[in-house]
Amino acid sequence: MELKTNYQYTYFIHPFVIKEGKYQKYILKMLRDKDFKLKTFQKEKDFKMYQYFLPKTRDFLFSSFSFGNSKLKKLEDLPEETRAAILSKYPCNIFEYRINKDIQGKVDDTKGIYFTISKIEIVCFETGICFLIMKTNVEDDNNFSNILNFNYKFRDINGEASLEAYDNIRLQTNSFANSETFREFIRKITGANLDAMKLDIDTERFLTYSYICIDQEAWNNTSDFENIAHHFIRFANVLPADNSRKLQEEKITTISSWKYAKLSLSKLGVMLFSSSEDMNNYTILPDEFEHQYLYTYIINLYKKIYLKKIELQLKDPKQVKKARKNFIDFTKNLWIREITDDETGTMLNHRISDILELERLYSQVKNKYDILYKDLNIEKNRTSTIVIALILAASLIFNILNFIVLMRQ
Repeated sequence: MELKTNYQYTYFIHPFVIKEGKYQKYILKMLRDKDFKLKTFQKEKDFKMYQYFLPKTRDFLFSSFSFGNSKLKKLEDLPEETRAAILSKYPCNIFEYRINKDIQGKVDDTKGIYFTISKIEIVCFETGICFLIMKTNVEDDNNFSNILNFNYKFRDINGEASLEAYDNIRLQTNSFANSETFREFIRKITGANLDAMKLDIDTERFLTYSYICIDQEAWNNTSDFENIAHHFIRFANVLPADNSRKLQEEKITTISSWKYAKLSLSKLGVMLFSSSEDMNNYTILPDEFEHQYLYTYIINLYKKIYLKKIELQLKDPKQVKKARKNFIDFTKNLWIREITDDETGTMLNHRISDILELERLYSQVKNKYDILYKDLNIEKNRTSTIVIALILAASLIFNILNFIVLMRQ
């Protein structure tokens, strides 16, 4: 029997990197683009976000919490060039794409999986590391298999492979005539994204961050999770409905803080699978997942990419000094800080860190930093020794000359 869903959405995340020295110009470009607007946060309006993140992390991610209405008004009244210069100094800026109504699309003409793109955001960090984030919903369709197929197909829509390889994926909208115009939209935002390729970031496949609430008939007090575990495994691994691979749940990193919800983590993304048996799963949890937990994921993705960027800088003799400063600042301002006191959020943060292998990457960068620091000190000591030797030699020669002069007198 076909598994039915009660509620669903999927965020697709596309990292990109602004070329070194071009970040302020990129911010200016976003300010001048009438399709985008700067997103601001306010304590009253975004109280759950304000409460969830600890002050230092909140200031890092959402500087606008400290703006106030008067400061925000003054900022908006400034010339665009001045605003860009000011905003480029903030740790993070978020831009929203102006969507008058949901962008509608369709995947696969024969099966007709209709979907909407209901939100598009650009999250940009001062270091030039950015994320394009798109929220999608499958429309008027409660078949679980169609959700699986949609997630599986759409995450590759930015690739260069023939569309026939993905069952003729097409976007039928006023905004994007087809998948090629959609890719052009992405390229307009990200540019060539060559710096991301240098950091070995997959620029073709989106990361998948998905929430699904299945009908309570399939998972409740009398119907055990084990009966639908195979559905969860396919969802967690972003696999199509007809996948025949045998995968074990034990090999999936999960968080089971809730009775009727399981959260899975992998390098492909983060997936939350729940049942409508618990009302919380279609009222409160979906909101927490697409706000607090989403940005918990984003900040960890940022850490991974920035560590890769520092590692690359350490290999360039011209950038070693800058890389050393960047690594020290990163360690003091981000690495050693907890991001939240929320119990589930803390667990999620640590699990994401493990999946992304942040500790290993940090240690790798630190080892290179330590070696360069040691070599630099050896070079400094060698230079100091040579300088001291030259001074002593000069002093000796001076004393000998003085002695000769005295003897002649």
